[in-house]
Amino acid sequence: MTTTIDSTEIARHELNIIRAFFLISALWNFAGAFPGLLDSAGMFEREFGRELVDPVMIAVYRGAWGTALLYGFGFLAVAYNPMRHTVVVMMGGLGKALFALNLGVMYLNGWTSEFALVVIGGDVVFVLLFVIYFLRLRYHGHALI
Repeated sequence: MTTTIDSTEIARHELNIIRAFFLISALWNFAGAFPGLLDSAGMFEREFGRELVDPVMIAVYRGAWGTALLYGFGFLAVAYNPMRHTVVVMMGGLGKALFALNLGVMYLNGWTSEFALVVIGGDVVFVLLFVIYFLRLRYHGHALI
């Protein structure tokens, strides 16, 4: 007896792995966003190795962490329905890639602390895993948008 496999169906175990991955992605964003929002000056000092005292710059930096918080909620939505929210992953992945690139340039110029390497490394890993997620969706015949 032969059986046919619908290429658009992702096996339950693979779907569970994808969901767990996006839950971890959300937690990664929350791990930076909550301290960044609640203690912007302290987080800035950890990341850049210098004090942040200008209230306007504190507000701008806090706003960047607000964006990270929103991406975290977006990744929770992806964890709930990985096939539906691909645009969130595209936007989040592009944001992570550009942020890691920018932070890497700042690190190479001596503008950040060693802590920035954790952020850069983490975001690069997530971007690479996002690419694998998209490749797996395409393999299973899903449209990316």
